[in-house]
Amino acid sequence: MIPATMRAWKVRTPAPVDTHPLQLTNTEVPTPAADEALIAVRTCGVCRTDLHVTEGDLAVHRPHVTPGHEVVGEVVALGNAVTTLAVGDRVGVAWLRHTCGECTYCLAGRENLCPLSRYTGWDADGGYAEFLTAPASFVYSLPGGYSDAELAPLLCAGIIGYRSLRRADLPPGGRLGIYGFGGSAHITAQVALAEGAEVHVMTRGEHARRLALELGAASAQGAADRPPVALDSAILFAPVGDLVPPAMEALDRGGTLAIAGIHLSDVPSLNYQRHLFQEKQIRSVTSNTRADALEFLAFAGRHRIEITGPHYRLDQADRALEDLSAGSIAGAAVLQVG
Repeated sequence: MIPATMRAWKVRTPAPVDTHPLQLTNTEVPTPAADEALIAVRTCGVCRTDLHVTEGDLAVHRPHVTPGHEVVGEVVALGNAVTTLAVGDRVGVAWLRHTCGECTYCLAGRENLCPLSRYTGWDADGGYAEFLTAPASFVYSLPGGYSDAELAPLLCAGIIGYRSLRRADLPPGGRLGIYGFGGSAHITAQVALAEGAEVHVMTRGEHARRLALELGAASAQGAADRPPVALDSAILFAPVGDLVPPAMEALDRGGTLAIAGIHLSDVPSLNYQRHLFQEKQIRSVTSNTRADALEFLAFAGRHRIEITGPHYRLDQADRALEDLSAGSIAGAAVLQVG
């Protein structure tokens, strides 16, 4: 039986997490629209984008929003127009929750650039709650062989990392540099390694460097340190613009840097000869398409991905974001909800 009320975290007013902008509330369980599913949340990953929403790095789209967009749960009710899901299905909900389907970008297979796109945990309430609704066309079937907690980080950290890897144009057997080694990076490194890449990690935390080596990285050094080899491609996961110049300088001729984050601090000036000449390039990454998600989840079904990171109870979501802000989380944190 579906209860009338649920626990849900709300962003009162965006502010630094150490000032406690999140509030745990008791609120009504939402009713799904005709094209939506009501999902009982089992787990929800803790993503750096949740931190950006909570702290106001991203503009407010929905006042008092419930964060969270790496959701694993069970379908408990369906709108009357939904035919693709059934009550009892284990499903995933990710960041992208709506596109228009009619614009130039949508029609070209680039729905991640749709001007009318909307997002879970930013434009609509997300998974830091016991229930949420989501459009059925943006709900994913999940691969077997993983626990609910292992699946949650795949739904953003994994998907956006997968798209970032493709945007980085890594050649077969190429040398990939990864800057920052949190939830998304530790998944992406495993994808690259499974595809035959040589991975070098630059990150500030000793625990993160140890994890990188345990997962198979060829080297791990400080965030701004030069890797031991010239890189064919690099991905910047840390939201730190100061790392763009050293990453560009570490690239070999013709190399590509993909910037994975939705938010980045200011980038210092670049020297054309040192950082850009010889056809080096910088590419941003904006959200993902549903095709990206389906490809990555299929990949995860074929290749076992090890998910490392702490678990928190739902009532500890504020602490989880504080730990993420402090850089004390190795891997991907997950909220255990249901």
